[in-house]
Amino acid sequence: MTSLYPVVLSVHVCAVILSGSYFVIRAISALLGATWPRARPFRTASYLIDCVLLMAGLTLVVILPAEIFANQWLSIKLGLVVLYIAFGMAAMRSSLKLHVRCLSLIMAVITYTNIVGTALLHHPLGWASKWI
Repeated sequence: MTSLYPVVLSVHVCAVILSGSYFVIRAISALLGATWPRARPFRTASYLIDCVLLMAGLTLVVILPAEIFANQWLSIKLGLVVLYIAFGMAAMRSSLKLHVRCLSLIMAVITYTNIVGTALLHHPLGWASKWI
């Protein structure tokens, strides 16, 4: 099973980059008044990318030894993912005021950056662990 690790990791990393980039493009376009980001095909594409991301992530959890997760970085990462989803949903919600959607987009990007730092460093504090 560990022979699959490089392939699954590559799929996961590509999905992370694609998911984050696609979200930012859609959110900025929606903030600028475009209607295409909320159209069904573009929402569906987002769901498909995120499903691939989730499946690759879960596969990595199964493949990797449990000791890697001993310091709870994965739990923090999953909590940050929930926050990222909430901020992302708010950023895309047309019923909210523009300044709330802008702030939500900024918070989503900050949360996404922290998710990446936590995953790369395998540390609950993510990028902050470099300064502490």
